Amino acid sequence: MVKNRQDAVRAIPAVSFAAPAGTPAGVEVLSLADLRHRVPGERLTVPRRPDFHHLITLTGGSLWHTVDFTAYALEPGSWLWVRPGQVQQWGDLTHAEGTLILFRQDFLDPATSAGARMEDSHAPILRRPLSDDAQALRLAVDHLAAEFHALGHLPLEIHTAALRHLLAVLVLRLAHLTAPIGSPAPEPDATYLRFRDAVEKDFAHTRRVEDYAEALGYSPRTLSRATLASAGLGAKEFIDRRVVLEAKRLLAHSDQTAARIADRLGFSSATHFSKYFHQRTGQTPIAFRDTVRGHTPR
Repeated sequence: MVKNRQDAVRAIPAVSFAAPAGTPAGVEVLSLADLRHRVPGERLTVPRRPDFHHLITLTGGSLWHTVDFTAYALEPGSWLWVRPGQVQQWGDLTHAEGTLILFRQDFLDPATSAGARMEDSHAPILRRPLSDDAQALRLAVDHLAAEFHALGHLPLEIHTAALRHLLAVLVLRLAHLTAPIGSPAPEPDATYLRFRDAVEKDFAHTRRVEDYAEALGYSPRTLSRATLASAGLGAKEFIDRRVVLEAKRLLAHSDQTAARIADRLGFSSATHFSKYFHQRTGQTPIAFRDTVRGHTPR
């Protein structure tokens, strides 16, 4: 299923997709029971940063799954979508039954990726089908699983094409026939979306609202109003949260020094970075690293 890129002691590994021998490269479908048998529980509970998508749905039991340092509770019928680059950590799988689908971003065509908003790093992680749509999603995942396990019934290139189409149906239905669990977020306006995309591109270069306002042609006040209306926080807080999230990801999955992470995130020194991180999290960077590496989710 996966392979580690590094074996450094106590390092949180980044993970690349590795298809099982003899199966089409780019996608894998397995039950959570298969996952339990294949991967020891202590390995699953280690935080990892995969570079491919995870879709998890339950048919029975319950499961806590941590994504970017927030724990989510899955129940039968709910769906959890972990995107490439997010740090994830499995909870106790003992009482969870369901399906795990792994796939690379490039396995699907660009039109499907756009239609399913697969590159939206702000998309809701935990979702539930809308009324009357649960069966459509269940049929989609069952059909995909049946085709994945029918290797040899069709020529490999036809089998791969069928999997690509069936996965496309599933992710498009997930994007459009489900709703976030919890309070629905307001529909974001164009100003906020432009600002959000600019922050995603440049947060390691500037943390100043004024710089984004100048680049986008808005006033700082306009950006703050738009961000508050769409995300529930001001523009400066939005930037800071994105910087802190990336810092947490780097601290969790790598052994880079605080000085190296400070440089990657555009800080003038490790001291400045440590002060910034402590003010916003209540922990030093190294204390956070020690905590997340020693933490076992619920």
